[in-house]
Amino acid sequence: MSVLVPLPFVLLLLGSALTMISRRRETWLRILAPLAVTASLAAAGALMAAVARDGVIAVQMGGFAAPLGITLVADRLSALLLVVSIGVLLAIMLHAVAEGAGGMGGHEPGVFYPAYLTLTAGVSLIFLAGDLFNLFVAFEIMLASSYVLMTLSPTAERLQAGMTYTVVSLMSSILFLAAIGLTYAATGSVNLAGLSERVADLPEGTRTALGLLFLVVFGIKGAIAPMHLWLPDSYPAALTKVTAVFAALLTKAAIYALIRVETLLFPRDQVSWIMLVLAAATMLAGTLGALTHDDIHRVFSFILVGHIGYMLFGLGLYSVAGLTGAILYLAHHIVVQATLFLVSDLMQGRTGETSLRRLGGLARLSPFIAVMFFIPAMSVSGMPPSSGFIAKLALFQAGLGEGRHVAYAVTAVAVLASLLTLMAMSRIWTLGFWRPRPEEAGEPPAAGSYTEGSTRLMGTVTVVLVAGGLLIAVFAGPLASWSHRAAADLLDPAVYRNAVLDGGRP
Repeated sequence: MSVLVPLPFVLLLLGSALTMISRRRETWLRILAPLAVTASLAAAGALMAAVARDGVIAVQMGGFAAPLGITLVADRLSALLLVVSIGVLLAIMLHAVAEGAGGMGGHEPGVFYPAYLTLTAGVSLIFLAGDLFNLFVAFEIMLASSYVLMTLSPTAERLQAGMTYTVVSLMSSILFLAAIGLTYAATGSVNLAGLSERVADLPEGTRTALGLLFLVVFGIKGAIAPMHLWLPDSYPAALTKVTAVFAALLTKAAIYALIRVETLLFPRDQVSWIMLVLAAATMLAGTLGALTHDDIHRVFSFILVGHIGYMLFGLGLYSVAGLTGAILYLAHHIVVQATLFLVSDLMQGRTGETSLRRLGGLARLSPFIAVMFFIPAMSVSGMPPSSGFIAKLALFQAGLGEGRHVAYAVTAVAVLASLLTLMAMSRIWTLGFWRPRPEEAGEPPAAGSYTEGSTRLMGTVTVVLVAGGLLIAVFAGPLASWSHRAAADLLDPAVYRNAVLDGGRP
């Protein structure tokens, strides 16, 4: 079991090194990169099975016992998100392989594939890191790769967006490093399990200051309102396949880190007013923003911001039911948000447009794309019986069951945000698919922009992701049970702490 914990991360780094060595051989890149992600997914699946059998698994790297040295930990939350995330990253990788094979990649394969695999490795390490400093390192691995991916096929708009993204990311990283330094100065440790004991002994003012600093750090990285304005200005400028990765995982990694830090370092026995207010503000800011834009990538980016609020809502309730809903929503949203951006890539390839002013007639032009859009659009809107409906229902039940006025108010805001999301998705459907194509938009590009094999593979990948979203709904019972046990473990830090400090194997 000690080998399984670091294996998903190690395989991805190895794959990145191999693709860097083979960067001048494009055919090898298109074989090695998917193989590396597939091997990592298999390792993550085996790790999830081991966690299901044995519970929390901790490994001390380098033979140093905790709280010294590097600790990697896998529990039910991290194992679930590891499998879902790498699975989605594999699908996006295959989509990129197909698009590149069609001659429409617009980027240097020798740069894209190593950077993509390094980003995937960083995401994996975030879910496995057992101490604050290596959590910081994992974020930097992910972000350094994302800087490269953001500016592939550079244009003036893309470079400007990349500058905004880089500056904001570096600022949040500096704050993160400062938070780690202050935590170490106050406690003498950065190990999460060790901190779960030591932070409780700090003066209340010190705990509050540290808690707010970590909230700001992950609030910036996770695009929590009012710290979200950078995201809609940067994500839509990147290549669509890159935006799909960013939208699916970068903000979710920050929300995961916030959940981990809040439950281990700053546990509480009642709702968090600050988080619930921020959750409501994030829902409204994102969904209202989605109604004011015509570019579908910007619409999806604002929807992404709005739905970060749902995950924060579950954390803010600070109950087993609330965290269960947040975990369900994390798994659902990783899949569905990636699917929406890949569908938008198909739409852009078929019409050459992303503006709703010039889109139209897609339902007649491509019924396949229409179906592929409709299913995840209804899921992100929370329409039954989709995975989005199940995740939102769990959060609504948790909010109404809390018995506090603030929880009732935020539940009402969550319902309103769902209706606003449905309006935004209906607007895309009406203007982009249902109405005739505007005359001023001109004729759509020839269907032969991609090779037939490329088009088929891109469509197959999209179908697989759409099916993945449907499977979350079909297997909602087992997934909810897993999420419930993960939430219960989060609210009992002794489970995590004992596994790391007593059960970690050097």
